[in-house]
Amino acid sequence: TTLIFVTHNIEEAAHLADRILVFSSNPGFIRGEIKVDIPRPRHDQNEKIQGIVDEVYTLMTTPVGHAIGLATRNIPAHIGYRLPKVGISEITGFLDTLNSSDYQHKVDLPELAGDLNLDLDELFLITEVLEILQFADVSKGDITLTRAGKLFAEADMLQQKQIFAAHLMRYVPLARHIRRVLDERPGHRASEDRFLRELEDHLSENAAEEALETVIGWGRYAELFAYDYNSGELSLENPE
Repeated sequence: TTLIFVTHNIEEAAHLADRILVFSSNPGFIRGEIKVDIPRPRHDQNEKIQGIVDEVYTLMTTPVGHAIGLATRNIPAHIGYRLPKVGISEITGFLDTLNSSDYQHKVDLPELAGDLNLDLDELFLITEVLEILQFADVSKGDITLTRAGKLFAEADMLQQKQIFAAHLMRYVPLARHIRRVLDERPGHRASEDRFLRELEDHLSENAAEEALETVIGWGRYAELFAYDYNSGELSLENPE
């Protein structure tokens, strides 16, 4: 008898499975297979169990293109990239934690997830954003602050906004596109619907709304542009 069990809990998979298939998303395909040849009953403190957990994290955090020499970071190539829905407080809090005295150099993702009580989805969304903004490197189940990430974590509030703005403009095409449109318009204003229509050429309606909502939050924090929640209008507060 074969039983197929779907879970987002890596520890659960390591305890229950004889064979683990790790799937990717967008598009979905099998990234790899891990055979779990560990006698039962299985216990949390079993070193082999921890080894399986680390192996799954490694497989899930190693970029698909790495093995064939492609870029190793999640860098959006166009405005239609489906940005992870992660707020500024989550980004800044995570960077502060990585830069704290409790963590030095490379940090083991399973350990970090346990310490912060994050589930798998939350952890990978945040680490993807840090990679996009090039504030952290993720490889083989470990995360390391980049020089820019460390500078951000140690900066004062004004400097943090300036660093974030620079990285947002450099690494997030949607943010750069919105700012360019606002810069070029005589009144430096544009409706959010104007950008939603563009995004819906690449994403579903819900995904487009989430991506725009996310980048608006990031852009407002970085003071790249302002947003009026009543009118749904983006603008430059102090156009030059």
